[in-house]
Order: sequence, then structure tokens, then C-alpha cells
Amino acid sequence: MKTAFPLTLAIAIGSATAFAPSQKAFVASSTSLAAENTRKEFLTQAALLTGGFLFSPSQAMAAKYGSFGAGSPEVLDPTTAEIDTDILASSAVQGALKKVEGYRSIVKDMQKALESDGQANLRPIIIKNLDFAKIRDTMNTLNTAFEEDTQRGTDRLIRVILQDITELEQANLQKDGIPRSPRRLENLQGKLVKLDLAFEDYLAFAK
Repeated sequence: MKTAFPLTLAIAIGSATAFAPSQKAFVASSTSLAAENTRKEFLTQAALLTGGFLFSPSQAMAAKYGSFGAGSPEVLDPTTAEIDTDILASSAVQGALKKVEGYRSIVKDMQKALESDGQANLRPIIIKNLDFAKIRDTMNTLNTAFEEDTQRGTDRLIRVILQDITELEQANLQKDGIPRSPRRLENLQGKLVKLDLAFEDYLAFAK
């Protein structure tokens, strides 16, 4: 009879333990819930950031051309550009505008040349028609039609264009007797696309 009570107590404790919530299960459940909440927060923040980026032209341009933060005076959104219409209408600036449009046409001609012949040597065209000094002077003349804050942005675009021309010339280099590989052709075509877009972005300020 003395052993009955301890045995009964052991059975009771065992039963209580069996029906008690598992501490490990509770911890796992809490961890899972926290992870799910963190994921939801991340997705929400990502959606907000993406939405803000998609609906902010100046931020999109900044991502393309450099560190122009929100509220920066170095505006790269053509819709907010300040233009002196009298200066823009002057013969000197209109002449510069036509030359810049001509530079972009030359880029498109080179794109067509590569489409026809992937081994085409673009260097003679670059040297003859995309002279650094002339392009800089021409675009600086066109820049005089923009107000000071807008010029800070267009000045940056001018530097981008000159850099793109340098990269284009380097990408065109090819040893004599060695055909241009598909990879090098793709790289060269990419440089032309980049330069064309840079001219397009710059010309958008004069429209």
C-alpha cells in the first residue's frame, strides 16, 4: 500500500506533462511568426521604395547619371528645366542645337553600320565626327540657354557624353587580322546605345 501513492503521483505528473504545451513548439512558432512579420515588413518597404522610384523621374535620372539626391539643385529632370527662351531662339544656340542633333544622328548611323557589318571599323567616323573639343564647345553654347541650376545637371550630362565617346572608341579597338568576337560586338553595340540615350536625355532639355 505504501507504493500506491508514489505510483499515482508519477502517473499524474506524466499525464500533466503530456498535455502541457511544448516549449520547443512554442519557441519554433514564435520564431516562425517573427520571420513572417519581418518578411511582410521587408516586402512592404520594398514596395514603397519601388513605387517611389517609379514615380520620381529625377530619381530615375539620378540613378543613371550619378548622386543627385532629392531636392538637389543639380536637376536632371527635363520637365523642371528652366530655359531662357530668348537665348534658346538665338541663331548661335539654334545652330548648336542642330549640331547636337547631328551628333546623335551619327551615333545612329554607326549603329546601322554595325548591323550591316559586325566587323565595321568605327574609329574613322568617331575621329572625324565626334571630336571632343568641338562637341564640348557646341554643347556649352547650347547650355547658355539654361538657367544656372539646370546647367549643373546638363553639365553632368555633357561629361557623361564625353566619357561615353571615350568608352566607345576603346570598345572599337581591334587587332589587325583578328575578327571581332560576338561578345566584343555586343559590348560595342551597348556603348552606342548608351551614347545615343545620353544625347537623347541632353536634347530633352532643349524641347
